[in-house]
Amino acid sequence: MAYRTGEQFELTRGSARAVVTEIGAGLRAFEIGGTPYVESFDPEESPPKGAGQVLLPWPNRTRDARWTHRGEPQRLEVTEPPRGNAIHGLVRRKEWRLVEHAESAITMTVDVVDEPGWPVPLHAVVSYDLAPRELTVTHEVRNEGTEPIGFGVGTHPYLRIGDVPTDELTLTLSATRVRPHLPDEQLPYGPEQDVAGTGYDLREGRRVGELDLDTTFTGLRAGADGRYHHLLAHADTTVDVWTEPAFGWVQVFTPADLVGRGRAVAVEPMTCPADALNSGTDLIHLDPGESWRGSWGIRVVTG
Repeated sequence: MAYRTGEQFELTRGSARAVVTEIGAGLRAFEIGGTPYVESFDPEESPPKGAGQVLLPWPNRTRDARWTHRGEPQRLEVTEPPRGNAIHGLVRRKEWRLVEHAESAITMTVDVVDEPGWPVPLHAVVSYDLAPRELTVTHEVRNEGTEPIGFGVGTHPYLRIGDVPTDELTLTLSATRVRPHLPDEQLPYGPEQDVAGTGYDLREGRRVGELDLDTTFTGLRAGADGRYHHLLAHADTTVDVWTEPAFGWVQVFTPADLVGRGRAVAVEPMTCPADALNSGTDLIHLDPGESWRGSWGIRVVTG
């Protein structure tokens, strides 16, 4: 059966379950004991507001869908027509190829080649590995071209804790700085600012109902394990979005209505901020034949 997101690949491990889509290799579901921990959507629909998608070779927006590579102007497809930008990369609507599908793990791959405004071919791999209370996602990218290239990686999970209203959840970020943006363009301007003493200070946690964000954070502080941790909690349950240090940026988005359940909250790990193809900020640079690998995950803690 053909769906808007293609074939649906189910993973199971104990009472944990996840669903990964063929189109975009996105995360459509993650639940434990029947309790959902990410917002899902109908497989016959396109992912609403980027839900669960892999963002590659750049996350967020590229201003005016234009950038320059080694002195040569590049023109990307405009994928955010109201603002004239290119948003969230080139692989969200691609059919990823299945490499391996076991009961609790899956590996998929896609090639970025002959795309308008993208001059160097890339080979990308994503792996999902399900544990009883955790889902680990690993991204790999290899430069298949004959010249160096800089790129970024991101992902777009919307989190939840069962049927608890999102407004009642508490969000904690390990971020010490926020990047101002132009409200009408959602693009950065000016230097990063310290979150201390501002409404963007989420280090001690704030109720999501108090927030109205489509905001980029950085200056992340690692835990004792060397990873960054962003937490969504209610009562005795915490959803921990952890990332390796390569994901030094996080976007928080709190749309009022995602899938008819009221407010949603996306916590989006990113290796670089918006418009990094133009600013160069924290791009990952690969020489021909060189590869990069990075992981993040979602862990559910109770009690």
